[in-house]
Amino acid sequence: MGKNLCVLAVAFLALGAQAQTTIERPAMKPGDTWVYRNTTEQGQSWNQTHDELRVTRVTASSIFYTSKPTGGSQLSPKDLLASLDWARIRNVNGKETVVNRPLSFPLSEGKSWAVAYEEQHPNSAHKFERFDNTFTVLGYETVEVPAGKYKALKIESEGHWVAALETSQTAAQSAKATSQGVTMVTQVQKTSAQEATGKTYKAFWYVPEIKRWVKSVEEYYSSDSVRTSRYTQELESFHAAD
Repeated sequence: MGKNLCVLAVAFLALGAQAQTTIERPAMKPGDTWVYRNTTEQGQSWNQTHDELRVTRVTASSIFYTSKPTGGSQLSPKDLLASLDWARIRNVNGKETVVNRPLSFPLSEGKSWAVAYEEQHPNSAHKFERFDNTFTVLGYETVEVPAGKYKALKIESEGHWVAALETSQTAAQSAKATSQGVTMVTQVQKTSAQEATGKTYKAFWYVPEIKRWVKSVEEYYSSDSVRTSRYTQELESFHAAD
């Protein structure tokens, strides 16, 4: 009986170790290629494209890749780059800033990380925009996409955004009759900066042998909790470079 209990204990320890296994960053190679079906929903409008991503160069800090539509499109591929964990980086207030990090290697269940940034004057209407997102690795689940059915590690993020409107002035003119004739009257109204806020939701299903996620969903909600946009990416095929 004691021997059997010892064997069971070892088995449970092995299962526990397996459950806690961390997933290291994959080795990207020039020629690794993914084709995704991308669906964009904004308000009542809907659009779908099929895009090929192909790695062209990998350095100590970055993945250089191209993105182009499939299906005989004559459009030239766009040259893009991302960090080694596929984080998206762009210039914010004159500084290179991570604005989205769906993966943070090594990955393990329960791991969390945050992405937060504030951008001054991102457009003519906003004084600033601020985004705060916390990503958490939830665990494995089965997901089905056009490329097939996969056991994927799900990463989920809930966050919020804040935007402040620029101070503006509006002018209205009217005609006023006097004994001297007609006089134009101009009224200037100044609008002070107002803030609006809303929610974001993101989910990514990562599969180690694919070296990337097989599905992603990103949703944005207005201050009155109405979804304004949703972006869905689903894998159609993957080719690993030799």
